[in-house]
Amino acid sequence: MENKKAVVSLGHEALGYTTAQQKDAVARTSKALADLVEAGYQLTITHSNGPQVSMIHKAMTELHRIYIDYTAAPMSVCSAMSQGYVGYDLQSSLKSELSKRGIERTVSTILTQVTVDPYDEAFYSPTKSIGRYMNREDADNEIKKGNFVKEVPGKGFLRIVAAPKPLHIVELDAIKLLSDAGQEVIACGGGGIPVLDQDHNLKGASAVIEKDSIAGKLAADLNAETLIILTSVPCVYESFGKDEQKPIEKLTLDQAKEYIEKKEFGEGNMLPKIEAAVTFLEANPKGSVLITSIDRVKDALKKKAGTIITY
Repeated sequence: MENKKAVVSLGHEALGYTTAQQKDAVARTSKALADLVEAGYQLTITHSNGPQVSMIHKAMTELHRIYIDYTAAPMSVCSAMSQGYVGYDLQSSLKSELSKRGIERTVSTILTQVTVDPYDEAFYSPTKSIGRYMNREDADNEIKKGNFVKEVPGKGFLRIVAAPKPLHIVELDAIKLLSDAGQEVIACGGGGIPVLDQDHNLKGASAVIEKDSIAGKLAADLNAETLIILTSVPCVYESFGKDEQKPIEKLTLDQAKEYIEKKEFGEGNMLPKIEAAVTFLEANPKGSVLITSIDRVKDALKKKAGTIITY
């Protein structure tokens, strides 16, 4: 069996939104991942964690509110918790699926920290909602702590955090070591735990890192042959959601950049994926990017689905 290195990025659909949904979703996702392993890929898997980290943040905040002796967990700790439990479900399910197919391969999860710039512009204009809806009093208390909140008409207030760009994957050497040994690796979950490097000390940052952003960097840093982004649609579309919508089977790096310039892709869905492709291909011109859905992986491997982006 060949051992082509691929970084696989999993979105919300691959994991579900609750602990119960996650079990079912991960079982389905593991079949698609096992298809890639059977096709000769060594996988380094990263994943989203929006619903998961938000759930953990709500639970820890409520625990502190009801039992004052319990300390509210900072965002970095919530992120670490989400990496652990999502990684556990993924590695357990993928290991089982591979074993069913007669493939004995170690699957490991690496708790991953990623440094960010404390002066990143994102810290001055946070956009990512986190946690529960609050009343005015709770929102004012968050503001007094130095946190940002936004009002959602008719629902209350939500805390919002920054989404800075990733600078350095702290555990990259460990990820490379396992990848080179032919293991399937789960790393940089939820974009990684954002940390600030302050005088050789890593301090957790009150932020999140975009999953697609770290996927492009991880693929570049590992010098992977392929970046595979599994999302909710079978391919990239031009004029998505409009009457003139049409699938895009192939893109070059320059064409992808042109589409970005023309604001062809939505900021909350396809744009971060195309930007991740650009990051990867600029660092590794010999690589390729595949964007497709979990259900169409087998078809994509036969070039019957998906969008391929090359330099």
